[in-house]
Amino acid sequence: MAEGTAPTSRYALSFTSGALLMREAAIVAPLYLREHDWSKVRAVIEQDNLLQARTVASGRRFAREVTQRLAVLADDEMELLIDATATERGHLLWAAACRRYALIGEFAEEVVRERFLLLTSTLTYEDFDSFVRAKALWHAELDEVKDSTLRKLRSNVFRMLDEAGLLSDRGHLLQAVLSKRVAIGLARHTPSDLRFFPTNDDATGSAER
Repeated sequence: MAEGTAPTSRYALSFTSGALLMREAAIVAPLYLREHDWSKVRAVIEQDNLLQARTVASGRRFAREVTQRLAVLADDEMELLIDATATERGHLLWAAACRRYALIGEFAEEVVRERFLLLTSTLTYEDFDSFVRAKALWHAELDEVKDSTLRKLRSNVFRMLDEAGLLSDRGHLLQAVLSKRVAIGLARHTPSDLRFFPTNDDATGSAER
């Protein structure tokens, strides 16, 4: 590292399961808007096993994951999450995953969106692997992760893209048709969170609210 260069922040790499957590988010969002305290929300989730986990350990893991994921959303986005259509919820939770995990956000911006804008319609596991290899030059923690864990991370990212309606079963990128209210909310961020989606900045759908 050159003298005077700031150290690179380590990637958080705990997204090995759960994909977008669509069901879990629908349960937790109203609870947060009632409590406005994530520590209380997490305690209630674990105490009452609201996520219907099979074991105490998995219950804690999912409670931690969903609360950390949703904590990156603003209150108005949480309210929208409750009122959202399935498509809107998928888009909001994809944005949440990209905010929570820099690795996912950078993959979304530098690979997913870039390939869409370049009219390259497919996305493969090799695209993700190449992206990770390039990032490993600056992030030693990626070299420390087991191959089996990296495969889980890769698989889960592709599951997220599928659940968000951004990738077909055959690996073709699907343009994100964002509702006006979701697009406006994402565009409020600086830089705009539209950068996480395979879409043009002004691409909103007339079918969604």
